[in-house]
Amino acid sequence: QVQLVESGGGLVQAGGSLTLSCAASGRTFRRYVMGWFRQAPGKEREFVAAISWNGARTYYADSVKDRFTISRNNAENTLALQMNSLKPEDTAAYYCAVDAGETYYLSQEQTDYDYWGRGTQVTVSS
Repeated sequence: QVQLVESGGGLVQAGGSLTLSCAASGRTFRRYVMGWFRQAPGKEREFVAAISWNGARTYYADSVKDRFTISRNNAENTLALQMNSLKPEDTAAYYCAVDAGETYYLSQEQTDYDYWGRGTQVTVSS
């Protein structure tokens, strides 16, 4: 059974940092695009970042560009999101996802992603 499990969320003050991790099990995703999405209370889930199968290409939402860094370790079947200079508006549940139909094209559309984790909560206090 395929599982994606996020960890690393928590409460942090504005300006602080957190690193989220996503561990995949049940199959290997090293050939596929992976991404992070987030959903704040009362809002639609939105794209945060995506990375190609080999890590050579990354893409970020404008709201997190230059503050967040996505990375992956294919040997360990893990995905990470380093978040710096956090703002209260970054408060959300963060989800990792796999686009099993793509190796290189970095989609921002959640409907293109086939596997999802259950999320980890990030709360940024002002």
